[in-house]
Amino acid sequence: MHATLPSSARAQPATGPVGKLELVVAARAPTTPTGLTLSKEGRMFLFMPRFDEHTVFTAGELFPDGRVVPYPSEAANRPDPARAADTLFHVPNGVFDSRNRLWLLDAGLMASSGEPVAGAAKLVCIDPAANGVLRTISLQAVVTPTSSLNDLRVDLRPGREAAYITDQGQTGEGALIAVDLASGRALRRLGGHDSTRSVPGLLKIVEGRTLLKRKADGSTSPIQGGANGIALSPDGTRLYYSPLMSRQLYAVDTAALLDESRDDGAVAATVQDLGEKGLTGGLAADSRDRIYLSLQEFNGVGRRDPDGQVEVLATDPRLIWPDTFWITDEGWLYLSSAQANRRPEHNGGTDRQEPPYAIFRMRIDAGPA
Repeated sequence: MHATLPSSARAQPATGPVGKLELVVAARAPTTPTGLTLSKEGRMFLFMPRFDEHTVFTAGELFPDGRVVPYPSEAANRPDPARAADTLFHVPNGVFDSRNRLWLLDAGLMASSGEPVAGAAKLVCIDPAANGVLRTISLQAVVTPTSSLNDLRVDLRPGREAAYITDQGQTGEGALIAVDLASGRALRRLGGHDSTRSVPGLLKIVEGRTLLKRKADGSTSPIQGGANGIALSPDGTRLYYSPLMSRQLYAVDTAALLDESRDDGAVAATVQDLGEKGLTGGLAADSRDRIYLSLQEFNGVGRRDPDGQVEVLATDPRLIWPDTFWITDEGWLYLSSAQANRRPEHNGGTDRQEPPYAIFRMRIDAGPA
């Protein structure tokens, strides 16, 4: 069923020096758009993980009229195990770097579960001017049979070109992955560490209903969600992250993540528990080192200040499962309404998603980290 977004719904006034949530576009995406990014020219891209056979393409460009077109091409979005490095399988997110190149994270999955296809887990760098692939970096060496790569940040600065990735895991045992972009070397970090692991027994309520895996026969099972959202500090020295099923926010030293001479114990020694921030999906940091929070239980946007104070900036009933953020140089915070809680696996096999999918933005008093 396709439903229009009600014009009568209005965002609540912000409690801080920001604007209200504005509906930018109603995206006619074919399925759950978990990822969102914008180029410096304002081109917008959505990413739809291949949860099932209904995912006709996994990476797309979103146009102002709501159309979503396969990107960089329809052919590239046809997963082919015989051409695993050259086709897109399951892209949960993508980001632009400071050189305005688009990086896609491909988890290499053919469904929401199952072993990644051999050679399909990768980073793909695209030149948006030519809409062509510049480089592909394999992640085969750092994925496991139960990996589910989820989120991505790319950091380019003098002396360091790196990518950081979360592996949510299909059993709740998450991890972080650090990639040296100069060499293409990838390291799997903090696998099974408390900070990357799904917290058992955690209650998550979205749209007034407990979030569970629900089968058609009425049986249920708990959600497992390890390391999910990530954000980088403005100076690039700390990576913020949190499991999907955890209320805690963590930070780890990025130099430790990238240093292959340090073992996991040495990396773990740099992990900080920054306290509770609510149940979230995506995270983003601004130039003032404040972290924006996708408050999925409240259909809202929150923000954590460096002193640990958390506030709710805005809520909107149309903001269903807020997921990925993107901050522009002009001081706009964009975010997607993914409706992931309405997917069939949470509703006894019935797809309760109601396209189009809302894309919002709000004015903030800072730029990207």
